[in-house]
Amino acid sequence: MSAASPATAASPATARKPSARDRLLAAADELFYAEGVHTVGIDRVIERAGVAKASLYSSFGSKDGLIRAYLEGQHRRRRKRILTALERYDSPRDKLLGIFDVLAETASRSSFRGCAFYNASAESPRGGVVEEVCDTNRAWTRRLFTDLARDAGAADPEALAAQLVLLYDGSTVGARMDRDVSAPTTARAVATALLEAATAR
Repeated sequence: MSAASPATAASPATARKPSARDRLLAAADELFYAEGVHTVGIDRVIERAGVAKASLYSSFGSKDGLIRAYLEGQHRRRRKRILTALERYDSPRDKLLGIFDVLAETASRSSFRGCAFYNASAESPRGGVVEEVCDTNRAWTRRLFTDLARDAGAADPEALAAQLVLLYDGSTVGARMDRDVSAPTTARAVATALLEAATAR
């Protein structure tokens, strides 16, 4: 087969450009996470994305629709980041404690502004899209801790998971509010003691 001619060969110039929807989500990811889902108005998102205002409404229906898509994207990426990182651990015990290692890695980044879900929830009223997506994210986190606690041999995996979620929450806030990147590592040491007590026979 002959090589493609210059007229038919793919080039960066002919590569697909991000859609208006993709650009709006990228702008929302940056602005909403850094400054807040309600603090940032749609005009700033539209300006940053470089699209027409009609594109926001045709893609998401409303600002609430954009906020939902932003938080759902945060949830998918967070879930993938944690599950991918936990693949490097062999035992359920190490995976359980490894969740705090993943948090430590995330908190050490210069772009870290705390938990996107805590931040959005703090500035939103009860009910609505923010609470709905945040509840989904927290349910997934509790389920992950519970399943790993059960696999690690905890006598009461639900109780241990509840303790570890509170510990995880606290270390996330500490890393952000106290600018203490060691908070997740400290939390891991406490989690180790809780796990040992919960699995003692």
